[in-house]
Amino acid sequence: MTRVAGIDGPWLGLCRKPPALPALQMSIAIPPEFAHEGVPDGGSGGPGTIRSGIGAALFGMRTLNRNPQLLWFTLLAGLVLAGNAIGHAALRYLDWFVQPGGIMELARDGYILDFFLEFITVFCLLFLLAGLVLSISSKKEGSASFSDGLAGAKKYWKPIFLWSFILALAGMLLFRIWCYLFIGLPPEFQYLNVFGPQFFHSTITQFPFNWTLDWNMVTEIPGYGGRSLLLWIYPFGVMEALNFSAITLILFILMPFVVPLVVLEQKTIRGAVAGSSALMKKAWREVAACGLFLGMIVSGVFLTYLLIQAASGIVSPFQTVTFHPPDAWIALALLYNLVLVTAAFIVATVGGIAVQHLFISAKSRQLTPSLEPYS
Repeated sequence: MTRVAGIDGPWLGLCRKPPALPALQMSIAIPPEFAHEGVPDGGSGGPGTIRSGIGAALFGMRTLNRNPQLLWFTLLAGLVLAGNAIGHAALRYLDWFVQPGGIMELARDGYILDFFLEFITVFCLLFLLAGLVLSISSKKEGSASFSDGLAGAKKYWKPIFLWSFILALAGMLLFRIWCYLFIGLPPEFQYLNVFGPQFFHSTITQFPFNWTLDWNMVTEIPGYGGRSLLLWIYPFGVMEALNFSAITLILFILMPFVVPLVVLEQKTIRGAVAGSSALMKKAWREVAACGLFLGMIVSGVFLTYLLIQAASGIVSPFQTVTFHPPDAWIALALLYNLVLVTAAFIVATVGGIAVQHLFISAKSRQLTPSLEPYS
């Protein structure tokens, strides 16, 4: 009788302590540090979910600190987005250079080249993310090899290719809708433009973001019709790359577990999208808390530009045209931009690690049956 009670207690809900299920290891390899972690309040919201989301971000920081080789993801992702900015600059240059009615102009007007550029960018970023997830999940003796993760990601290039196509198409449609919403606003609603595509343009042309620091130096170079190649990249190419990054980031946050489901559970895209949606229903609070925490870090670094502006006295975008800052302020501006870009991509790496952590945590809770109705 004692043995029967010992079996019935945990499994029939007679005991509040949930059973330890060895089935956690059946579908995906869950490291020990993940298996015992979950939402303290059972995923019902509140301080527990906030701590869990912030804990995922802190876990990403610790993992990156212990595995500095994962900074290869940071570097390569930065190069991909730099390539996106240069690509947009090249498309703008072709628009200006080719004759009206030419093939390049027709392709540009039909958004063909835009879509191709965004698709290649999204594919490269998702492939790097797949390598990051695999490198963390397969780390041995406390170290993770990003090169091994990238090698393993090659097996999943087809679903990543398809998911990149879907995200690039959705992102392009959302961006066009976003642009059209802020075109032709009545005068009384013009203040809403701050939330539109002009936000990045009005910001990066100010000191200290305008790292050219002298408009005439980049607009009047002989041989390019008064338009230097640098001007095509900055601000035009950088602005469009930032707009693209903002839209793509929103789409990724809505479906963060698709790539882990593809590379860790070998799901199809349809199954991965359905699985990500199911997991997000349980873990959206943790994902939101993690995203807000990391976003606050980047925002904190970004907003320090207000202190630099106030200290330098260069608070108007037009002052960079009429007034050339002293060399000390130019050096400070360059240093600030370097710190901001580096911090943004390091936080992106931490976010990728946190996604894998949140996925394992949400998956373990999904595999653990809830015993609350019997308590």
